[in-house]
Amino acid sequence: MEQRKTLQQIQQEVDDYISQFKEGYFSPLAMMARMTEEVGELAREINHYYGEKPKKQEEGEKTIEEELGDVFFIVLCFANSLGISLEEAFHRIMHKFYTRDKDRWTRIEE
Repeated sequence: MEQRKTLQQIQQEVDDYISQFKEGYFSPLAMMARMTEEVGELAREINHYYGEKPKKQEEGEKTIEEELGDVFFIVLCFANSLGISLEEAFHRIMHKFYTRDKDRWTRIEE
């Protein structure tokens, strides 16, 4: 069984991959455009599976998992290019949810 990677290891793997190319990371504006494009492709797949818009016969088969992977990759690239640790960002956002939003939704009774 393959050992699971930490978020830090995943970010490093993406950085190692991108660093082998002279072009390196795209500019923040270009990455924002790319992220928007990838989220749009994810939205399209969600609409095909759960919405009212069936896929055309000539459209290739893609999955929600594949599209989420594309979004994840560009988020990793974006963070790396700006020197942001997604692990630290995750801990900060979870702290916000555990404190500011702790009573925002109805809890499931145990």
